[in-house]
Amino acid sequence: MGAVVNDPVADIVADVVATTRRGSLMYSRNRFHAPWGAAFPAGNLASFHVITAGACWLTVDGADPVQLTGGDVVLIPSGVAHQLADAPQRPTRPMSEIAGRTLDDGAPPSDVVIEGDGPATVWICGGYSLAAGVRHPLTSVLPDVVVITAAEARGTGLGAAVDLIAAEVDGTDPGAPAVMASLVDLLLVYLLRTWFAGHHDQAWGRALSDPTVGTALSLIHADPGRAWTLDTLARATGTPRATLTRRFATLTGQSPMAYVAAWRMSMAARRLRDGDATVRQIADEVGYDSEFAFARAFKRATGSAPGQYRKLAQTSG
Repeated sequence: MGAVVNDPVADIVADVVATTRRGSLMYSRNRFHAPWGAAFPAGNLASFHVITAGACWLTVDGADPVQLTGGDVVLIPSGVAHQLADAPQRPTRPMSEIAGRTLDDGAPPSDVVIEGDGPATVWICGGYSLAAGVRHPLTSVLPDVVVITAAEARGTGLGAAVDLIAAEVDGTDPGAPAVMASLVDLLLVYLLRTWFAGHHDQAWGRALSDPTVGTALSLIHADPGRAWTLDTLARATGTPRATLTRRFATLTGQSPMAYVAAWRMSMAARRLRDGDATVRQIADEVGYDSEFAFARAFKRATGSAPGQYRKLAQTSG
């Protein structure tokens, strides 16, 4: 996904999304006529909702209902239970019961309709399984619910992605599912980018836009297997070692070299889950001269040896 958007910040966010999610995105296109209520249980699934027409209400336990209208986008990054309905306090049914499937059942995209005479809400519902392993600090600072309104998205890449998705909702082109999958990838990247851009009070929001730290992150993500040292990273960013170390730790919570090591493990975990490269090949890709040293570092980071991690990932997938 790193090449989807030609922008360093978006590339970093895209990389993180790619290592956080497991497998392909799943979605359904929904047209629900009032009255209706859909419940989504807690689970190891990051879900999103794009309201393309009409309105509905989002409810999360312990919080006041939030009204959503056309163009609004919601991300539930940690898989907390939530409900969508045409009105607050509306009784709900599990979405899996309404749709006759769960989002993570491996079935292709589906169209779900609730007929009726009431106002219609048209929305895209989707998600992706969260990968096992260490959670990236960028995603760990997100709230349980991220809502970007149509007004906030207007004029941004996120707004453009929502418009394109809305145009595809009623499409009958045979290639629509593939187009939608690409658009949803783009949507998630822009959604996170937009949220962080509006939350500079969050350290990672500042890190991504900071000239020194953002450049260092871009360099690490662009070439994780390079023999990075604090000296080479400082020279590449044109920053004194002490300044780079201080700013990087302040904004990311890690030293530059600790981040290099952690990002390499995230990349390695993705390659073990989603590809068939050998452990030796993956070790080379993420900058380890020794397969033994890589295996030891990976087990220390994830709790599993590389081969065991791959076997468990393939078995559970």
